[in-house]
Amino acid sequence: MLGSKFMFATGIENSYPNIMLPDGTIKRVDEMEKTGHYTHWEKDFELVKEMGIEFLRYGPPYYKTHLAPGKYDWGFTDVTFNRLKEMGITPLVDLCHFGLPDWLGDFQNPEFPEYFAEYASAFATRFPDLQFYTPVNEIFITAMFSAQYGWWNERLSSDWAFVTALKNLSKANVMAMHAILKVQPDATFIQSESTEYFHAIEPKALPLARFLNQKRFLSLDLTYGYPINVTMYEYLLENGMTKSEYHWFAQNQVKAKCVMGNDYYVTNEHLVHPDGSTQASGEIFGYYVLTNQYYQRYKLPIMHTETNIRMPACKEWLLKQWANLHRLKQDGVPIIGFTWYSLLHQVDWDSALRSDAGNINELGLYDLDRKIMPVGEAYKHLIKEWKDILLEESYGLLFHH
Repeated sequence: MLGSKFMFATGIENSYPNIMLPDGTIKRVDEMEKTGHYTHWEKDFELVKEMGIEFLRYGPPYYKTHLAPGKYDWGFTDVTFNRLKEMGITPLVDLCHFGLPDWLGDFQNPEFPEYFAEYASAFATRFPDLQFYTPVNEIFITAMFSAQYGWWNERLSSDWAFVTALKNLSKANVMAMHAILKVQPDATFIQSESTEYFHAIEPKALPLARFLNQKRFLSLDLTYGYPINVTMYEYLLENGMTKSEYHWFAQNQVKAKCVMGNDYYVTNEHLVHPDGSTQASGEIFGYYVLTNQYYQRYKLPIMHTETNIRMPACKEWLLKQWANLHRLKQDGVPIIGFTWYSLLHQVDWDSALRSDAGNINELGLYDLDRKIMPVGEAYKHLIKEWKDILLEESYGLLFHH
């Protein structure tokens, strides 16, 4: 059971995709390295405590931990996760964040799901008391950026490559959930997926916008075994998914506790042009409307798993996200948590990690010198003001599903 405690969270950004540098060499972009977390991890955990936060989206660097089939290096993972336990911080374990170990290649590799499930099982066996997991972070974005836009990892851009990445990522996600449940039957899975919406800029763009507004659901449809419509089914089959691969998802659906974690950024809504191009539209509908669409589809408890915006707009954005979330909660949507992502400023996200420029993006609750930001003060205050009220609000409304 997910207790009645509302989960105020933050995260330590741990992306590690491979990118190609202008000179043609491949580089692993490790955000935990860029932000100095490997050096300052103890301090970083203290900052989480200082905020009054009890839940942390956090995971080991997969590429450095899973060395080969059945072979692991738990050095960093042991010290960090044991420290979190001592400090009473509950991790929402983030097992795969935008990249794979070199020996697994990339998301086109059909063997990835099975090896990833083995890793998830080994992790859960090592930390049997952990309950909250995000096996694969943002499947839709991972597949889009790696296999449709050609930015990361395999750097492909075709529908075929996208569907291949999508099915491998979704299958890895489901197999990991089954593997974890064997070890920890009480595990709760908090999918972290970006909520998207595509607005047609004129009537000629409507058919494409409709198509994209179906496509955005694919990762969760597969993960949750949700019956997809004919257009999407044909799209998957035309791009290399077999019928039996599709049916596998319905047959292996995880009936256990799933929470739909959804992420909302100012970049999540898009304008669609008749020529097929899209661009960021900024916030048109906002978190309330988009999350409601996802909730109506899947009817699962919800957690806001990521949001941020650049300074100096952070404080207003935090209050706006919170107002949207609280309204949803009052309107009867079972919302269990909220996350400002991330604890620290990030590096090079202005280019979606594609340029290795070392640009500091002012998005964190703290800067890279570990000094608190105005949004850090605001979030700390918000948590203090709301945490007891939310307990009263949810009194007697524990949802069982």
